Amino acid sequence: MSKLHLVFGGRVKDPRHLDFDDLDSIEIVGVFPDYASAEKAWRSAAQRTVDDAEMKFVVVHLHRLLEPDVLAPPKA
Repeated sequence: MSKLHLVFGGRVKDPRHLDFDDLDSIEIVGVFPDYASAEKAWRSAAQRTVDDAEMKFVVVHLHRLLEPDVLAPPKA
């Protein structure tokens, strides 16, 4: 399976958390085939908004959401 990564961001209520202020204005940067390309896109988006403390971009590991059993610890 591909290790897909989603990069998105938007304005947050508190920069220490991920509580997005306005879900209608979330910016989808894109879906990427590996972490390296997702991180590059994340850095670019974050750098664009570096002077705005209320803007936050994140990388989501979609492959972990699509196959959660792969990461589940073995049952004893």
